Amino acid sequence: MTNTIANATLASVSETNRSRIMQHLYQHGISSRAQIAKALDLTPAAITKITAKLIEVGAIKETGDFEGRKNRRSIGLTLDTAEFHVIAVKFARSLVQLGVFDLAGKPLTVQELPQVTEDTIDSAIMQLHDTIGSLIEADRRIIAIGMAVPGPYLRNVGRTAVVSSMRGWQKVNFIHEFSNAFTVPVFVEQDARAGAMAQYLFDPTITTENLAYYLVGEGVGLGVIDHGNIINGALGAATEIGHVSIDINGKPCDCGNVGCLERYCSTPAIHEMILKEGDLIADAGTMTHLQACRALFALARGGDKRAIALIKRVARYVGFGCITIFNSFNPSQIVIGDIVAEAGQLLLDEVHKVIDKRVIHELNDTTAITLSALPADAALNGAAAVAINQFLDHPSQFFELS
Repeated sequence: MTNTIANATLASVSETNRSRIMQHLYQHGISSRAQIAKALDLTPAAITKITAKLIEVGAIKETGDFEGRKNRRSIGLTLDTAEFHVIAVKFARSLVQLGVFDLAGKPLTVQELPQVTEDTIDSAIMQLHDTIGSLIEADRRIIAIGMAVPGPYLRNVGRTAVVSSMRGWQKVNFIHEFSNAFTVPVFVEQDARAGAMAQYLFDPTITTENLAYYLVGEGVGLGVIDHGNIINGALGAATEIGHVSIDINGKPCDCGNVGCLERYCSTPAIHEMILKEGDLIADAGTMTHLQACRALFALARGGDKRAIALIKRVARYVGFGCITIFNSFNPSQIVIGDIVAEAGQLLLDEVHKVIDKRVIHELNDTTAITLSALPADAALNGAAAVAINQFLDHPSQFFELS
């Protein structure tokens, strides 16, 4: 028994050190063994042994000589971010997107499935199986699949507890459906939490370890990184800001609550507002939520006063959500992303007006609020980040490293 425990402990330490080396190369680029040893406070002998195995299995590679300390020539090591690819899938009620990304978070291909309805969820899942299978078959560099799903996602169960306006998704167990369906591993995360991971991993302008990613799309969600650690909660369902009441006598929500934030600023809510405006957008009744919102944003950019007024109304609700984020989590930065963020500066300016009136000055003065700057949808990027984090944190899942 003692030997078993000792062996398990040794294996755990070895895996941790392998992960630290891969993380270092991912973050800092080409490095010598001496540089890695110094940065990670490991002995040169340990670095030599670990990197030799990582090179042997193809996880990292040597780059040839480069100039090291005191003009000495050193052999560089690198983790080639273009050598490995991941598939990312975003589930957002009526919208399912998927793409292939490299390890740096660069989208190589992005596509959407046909619009999903309550009646077509099963067929959408079948199509997704076929599409992912074809992508894996066509690209030998694909090592993992990350999925971002609506919250509240019960991570140990594999199911989303509530999906407002598309209850059929609640019947889908993502673990049972996908975990053993492909030749590469599958990792599932709540969409806003995945988005926070993407901002943290891929956006070089973000340096804080206290970050909130505020997803405002077909649903409303929040992912929070506190001192470098993602906040999960007991069941994986923490930070569900979309189901925080902003009006205790407000609109009923599918979650059982009333006045939930997502009933006022999600894309279905905005689409509903557009339809109530009557003739604001022609054919709005036949559009998807995404199409209706983008048509609204285009009208506002063209100076349409009614469209501008509607976006400002939505932005005030987004701002009310920010107040909850300020007072509940005190992040250094709030990043607003997903479809509603496409409203741009008009939305952000109105959010700031709400914040300036209602948030404690000391918090407001030390918290930046920005729109997502990622090149693809942050939750889709986030699905890629989920897979990439697993690759970096647990290399023995992907390579024979015993």
